[in-house]
Amino acid sequence: MRKALIVGVNYYENINSLSGCVPDAYSMNSVLSDNSDGTKNFDTKLITAFDSNSALSRSDLKGMVRELFQDDNSISLFYFSGHGYIENTGGYLITSDCSDGDDGLSMTELLKIVNDSNVKNKIIILDTCHAGAMGNIATDSNIAIINEGVTILTASQKTEYSIDEGDGSLFTKLLVDALNGTASNLLGDVSPGSVYAHVDQSLGAWEQRPVFKTNVKNFVSLRKTQPPISLTELKKITELFDINFEHDLDPSYEPESENPLKENVEKFAVLQKYNRINLVVPVNAPHMYHAAMESKSCKLTVLGEFYWKLVSDKRI
Repeated sequence: MRKALIVGVNYYENINSLSGCVPDAYSMNSVLSDNSDGTKNFDTKLITAFDSNSALSRSDLKGMVRELFQDDNSISLFYFSGHGYIENTGGYLITSDCSDGDDGLSMTELLKIVNDSNVKNKIIILDTCHAGAMGNIATDSNIAIINEGVTILTASQKTEYSIDEGDGSLFTKLLVDALNGTASNLLGDVSPGSVYAHVDQSLGAWEQRPVFKTNVKNFVSLRKTQPPISLTELKKITELFDINFEHDLDPSYEPESENPLKENVEKFAVLQKYNRINLVVPVNAPHMYHAAMESKSCKLTVLGEFYWKLVSDKRI
């Protein structure tokens, strides 16, 4: 079973309210609920605090977090967007009823709940200021203690603020973008590591820096998206390339040549798809067309060699 608790807090009784956290939560709920083909992904629980009637207390948040991680699910994901606070005793997630930062849900307490859980894969995503303190022994320490199966992804380092653009945060927009497919592999899977890589590469050195902490044996897929190439075509890579990783071409591969061969034209169509997704490059030619017409060759890229080995070893 795959469960996700998604929380967005705009409304605060005693401190400045926010505007983008509830939209962030709705965006995350929408993208995590289903895979891109419409099949069910996470069984989500969406909690939004946008006025006094929907205010979220620390006690209620803690109870929902306990419920999320009390089972033996295959994966449980907790997402929180709202105010964050840090002091020398640690970091806190601020709920609607808080007056002082340290009356929020302690990140240390949250980590204790997660570390003690029997859930196989536990993922925490925090879009708050100072969220990078999550998992650290103390705020003045860079040492994190996270048990096996735990992954933490935060919008910013412990000393930084999370950028709110009014209609949502920059971090969550990049996160949703990654989950929609920009961070997927060739099988269409989006992992926590690929999400972090996408967010990290999208932010400049002078912007907020995301934090990624993990202790896992294998990455899990957060969402399945439409792959850029079919699995059937991808598996043909070991038919088209031997251990030398190079495939000779000639004009019969090009459908617009004088004497195209159907078998070679079909192979060339797959090779061109490989080229578009950076698995293959022409050798000593600017384009695949020229490589074929000039009887040259194409070869696997480093990424292409990686997938060749996966197919050869029957890993996919």
